[in-house]
Amino acid sequence: MNKPPDFRHRAHLVERMDQPCTREELRACLRDLGRLNRWFLAHRPLFHWLNTFLTQATLRPLRILDVGCGGGDALRQIERWAMKRNLSVELTGVDVNPDAVAIAAEASAPSSRIRWVAADILAYSPGKPAHLIISSLFTHHLVDRDIVRFLEWMERNTALGWFINDLSRAAIPYHFLRVFASVMRLHPFVQSDGPASIARSFRPHDWRRMCHAAGLAERDYSIRSFRPARLCVARIKA
Repeated sequence: MNKPPDFRHRAHLVERMDQPCTREELRACLRDLGRLNRWFLAHRPLFHWLNTFLTQATLRPLRILDVGCGGGDALRQIERWAMKRNLSVELTGVDVNPDAVAIAAEASAPSSRIRWVAADILAYSPGKPAHLIISSLFTHHLVDRDIVRFLEWMERNTALGWFINDLSRAAIPYHFLRVFASVMRLHPFVQSDGPASIARSFRPHDWRRMCHAAGLAERDYSIRSFRPARLCVARIKA
C-alpha cells in the first residue's frame, strides 16, 4: 500500500493472512499478532464487558463462543479469568481456517477444556445456544453484507448478549502501526495486514448502518471507543 487510503470509507484491501499459506507461516503470524495485542491491551474492552455478567456466571456454566478465534489468545485469557473467580464456563472457539484451530489447540495447556471447531460461522449451529458470543479482530475481514448476516446470526444464537472487539478507522493509528510493526520486525504478514486491517475497519456510522440493516434499534446496542484504536459494539439482551 503505497498510497494511504481514504479513511472516510472502508478500504477494499486483501490481507495476506486471509490467503493460502503454510501452517508454519500462520503460526508465526499469529504469535506476533498475539504479542501486538498484549502490548496494546487489545483484550481490555472484552473483559470490561465480561465483568457485566459475573452475577449470571455464578448461577450456571456460562457458555461463551469466540468467533474467528485465530490462535485462541482471547479464550485462554477468559479461561484464566474464570478460574481466578471460580466461575463455571464452557468455552468454544470457531475459526474457518483449520490450521488456526490446530494452532490454537497446540498453544493451549493439556488441562484446558476449551473446545476448538473449524467451521464457517454463518453455516455453524452451536449444539447449545451460547450465552455470550464474542469476536476480536474478525468483522473487518468481512464485507458489509456478511457483517449484517453475522449480526443476525448472533441475535439468533445468543441468550445474554454479544460483543464485537474491532478496530477504529483513522489515519494516525494506520501510520503509527506501519512504522511500529516495521521497527519491531514483526512477521511480514503483520507488517502488511496491520495497517490494512485499520483501513478496512470502522467508524461509528458504519456500525449504526449495519446494525439497522440487521434489524437492531439504536437502544439495543452500544458503540464505544477504547484506546488505542479500538471500536467495540456491545449488545446486552434484556
